[in-house]
Amino acid sequence: MPEFHLRKELKEKFLRDLNPSEKLFFLKKAREAVLKGYRASEDLFFFCYYLTLRERFRNITAEREEGMLRLLLVEGKKEVEEAVRLYESRLEINKSPSPDESGLKFVEFFSE
Repeated sequence: MPEFHLRKELKEKFLRDLNPSEKLFFLKKAREAVLKGYRASEDLFFFCYYLTLRERFRNITAEREEGMLRLLLVEGKKEVEEAVRLYESRLEINKSPSPDESGLKFVEFFSE
């Protein structure tokens, strides 16, 4: 896995920023992406990371909150959606017709 043996800060970000259930969600999405043919890369990391943040936003309810908090949530959701689309489009460019072995190592790297 050429890119990730040097990118331990990505794993540190994964461990620091996500709670246990979010880590499981991230790993599930990473496995799905690898099976879809996306290659192991920093783009794959950020695609799964932003998918996880999008899920975090979905679990936040601001129905009774102040207008400013609601505005921040809406803007945050919009930015996360844009990031998901960006990284997905970048992954689509190098998509493989079958899962790559390095993709499975990607999932293992974050599972350890």
